[in-house]
Amino acid sequence: MDAGTDDLSDEELLRYSRHILHPDIDFEGQLILKQARVAVVGAGGLGCPAAMYLAASGVGTMIIFDDDVIESSNLQRQIAFTTADIGQSKTETLCRRLEELNPHVSAKPVRKRFEGKEAVLEGIDLVLDCSDNFATRSGVNRFCVDNRVPLVSGAAIRSEGQLCVFDSRAAGSACYHCLYGDMDEATGAANCAESGVLSPLVGVIGALQAVEAVKVLLNQHQQSLGKLLLYDANGALFRMLRFRQDPACTVCAH
Repeated sequence: MDAGTDDLSDEELLRYSRHILHPDIDFEGQLILKQARVAVVGAGGLGCPAAMYLAASGVGTMIIFDDDVIESSNLQRQIAFTTADIGQSKTETLCRRLEELNPHVSAKPVRKRFEGKEAVLEGIDLVLDCSDNFATRSGVNRFCVDNRVPLVSGAAIRSEGQLCVFDSRAAGSACYHCLYGDMDEATGAANCAESGVLSPLVGVIGALQAVEAVKVLLNQHQQSLGKLLLYDANGALFRMLRFRQDPACTVCAH
């Protein structure tokens, strides 16, 4: 039985004991995770591992956006799903898996594309962008800037992945638009259906998104701001690029 949002039950103390022993998390940090509300945009290759690790970590409420259904071609990398799930809603299936993984969390499916106007977003603490198209990424970024909500953005294609943390609450902080401008689908990055993607790669990036999400919720993410992490699986290389706010950015520089 849960102890409410302002305490941890005996079962939760045992479940999260390795977090509670961690000096950067401890009891107070675990309680913060329990009280957190996180939106995950996209229940695919990135969203599955990211959401599963956040559920296992004890993030109390997750809202999962996706309008798609599970197809056979998804099973190569979307690890929350099985063959028996083909044809079912991605977000509803993922939310069910999250609550099976950890009955102390609440996972709310939103079977539609993210618009940023949904009432369920009220009081949200963090957004993870696990989507696969530029239009959605751009919309998520604008929502986060306008509402001063931190954003953890991930992407993966072929054998390359990237990760970035944005926080519009920080003065002079850059946003996704500062990096990519007004790129459209025709000139933007390819998607998995066109170019393919290495299965474990999405797990690497999704897990890193979960790591950064926990850091944001615990207010330990400052060192991640203004940095774009690039991962080349073929070369076994991580690279980090620094960037600043674009003073001409039409989204955040106003």
